[in-house]
Amino acid sequence: MIEKVLHAKNLTKAYHQVVSNKGAAGIDRMRTDQLGDYLKQNRSRIILDVLNLKYLPQPIKGVEIPKGKGKTRLLGVPTVVDRWLQQAVSQQLAAKFELTFEPESYGFR
Repeated sequence: MIEKVLHAKNLTKAYHQVVSNKGAAGIDRMRTDQLGDYLKQNRSRIILDVLNLKYLPQPIKGVEIPKGKGKTRLLGVPTVVDRWLQQAVSQQLAAKFELTFEPESYGFR
């Protein structure tokens, strides 16, 4: 499965998905519009780290989101690089398990 996750086509699709989603910067302050340049310099190293079980995700940035009645909800924001890898994994898991889901089942997809 890891070979499919780290396949160039899957990683490219994950990159486009993360960039199109935009989203807030994580603890490293990297924005989605900076991901492409970062990956040009670091993609091979990241892939090798994942393959060698040496990749460590960065800490999650906690952001409080206002809710009704003065309450807040804590939201965890991963770094853009971690979102890229998470998206690559998600795409492969979805492709594998989507066929086993019931057509009428829509929860948490």
